[in-house]
Amino acid sequence: MRVVLLDDEKAMHLIMKRMLAKIEGVEVVGSFTNAASAEAFLSGNEADMIFMDINMPRENGVAFAQRLRESGREIKLVFVTSHTEYALSAFDVYAYDYMVKPFEPERLQHTVRRALAEARGGREEAAGAAASEPRVHINCLGRLEIRSVRQGLVKWKSSKSAELCAYLILQRGSLVSRARLIEDIFGGMPRKNAEVYLNTTAYQLRKLLDAIGMKESLHSDANHYALNLSPAQVDLHLFEAGCRELAVVDQTNLDRATELERTYVGNLFGDLDYPWAWSEIERISQMYAAFAQRLSLALMNAGDSQRAIRLLAKLAAHNELDEETVKLYMQALAMQHNREALTRLYARYADTLQEEMGVRPSVELSRLYASLLAELDAAE
Repeated sequence: MRVVLLDDEKAMHLIMKRMLAKIEGVEVVGSFTNAASAEAFLSGNEADMIFMDINMPRENGVAFAQRLRESGREIKLVFVTSHTEYALSAFDVYAYDYMVKPFEPERLQHTVRRALAEARGGREEAAGAAASEPRVHINCLGRLEIRSVRQGLVKWKSSKSAELCAYLILQRGSLVSRARLIEDIFGGMPRKNAEVYLNTTAYQLRKLLDAIGMKESLHSDANHYALNLSPAQVDLHLFEAGCRELAVVDQTNLDRATELERTYVGNLFGDLDYPWAWSEIERISQMYAAFAQRLSLALMNAGDSQRAIRLLAKLAAHNELDEETVKLYMQALAMQHNREALTRLYARYADTLQEEMGVRPSVELSRLYASLLAELDAAE
């Protein structure tokens, strides 16, 4: 595995190189003190993983990571920083891990060996999977995009063609009447104009699908439309199926559950505010929250409170008023004997409840907080 180091402190390069040298299969191919130098290197060289600091001169690590993601690079990004407050921003750019300085060599080894195991598994499966690998990927979580193996990110013909595609994706191949589409997508427009606009939008979507090898995927007749997604892989459908299959998360399926959680990079359709999708956005959001809570509890039961805390921080940002998340978060912080963070979390939650809803934390949550503090007192 080819590794790049990005940190403005050269002493950190030496420390990381010593730690990584003890892990078989790892080669440090470059070390840089600023993002511009790292980017220049990566433009002509391959790398599998970057260990990067966040606070650096001229450009911080999160901004650099965002640019890497926008360019389509799927390199694994591991943030190594002295600060905990950037964790949510890091996972917004699909960070592979977030390590807080100082950390033990075992912490680094765990992350690298997990990546090596995934890479080995991928190579073993590649030959058999190549023939059945979907040539089109449709991403609905956190954004709305179509990616073709041949063409990369596909550009929408118009915003309405994207909306029509999103609408039909949620129907899962079922027929939808023209009247319903006009009402939901083109509401407020004169009927005659709306029908013309629907025809034009459907034509644009059909041309886009034809160009990426999904010819005849958009079915239409005099009164209906339907979208056949069998040639494509849809992240939304994979996520829903995974949540159903992993109704119980434990040590036997912890890695699989962790990978599934990473596919949820944001709410359904991201920032696209489609009124007709509000109920589905809420349903998928609640499905993710329940799954992430199951995974967090499994991580805590496995003794991995650090990974549980990272996940719960992401989940708390997703819904800061969810009491079940706060309970788990408090318990995970107590596992690390982090009284300061525990107190800060409870106080912030209480303040938010008061500001947003005019109420105080429930008796159950308050008792849990008190008992965790008592346990920490007894352990000191």
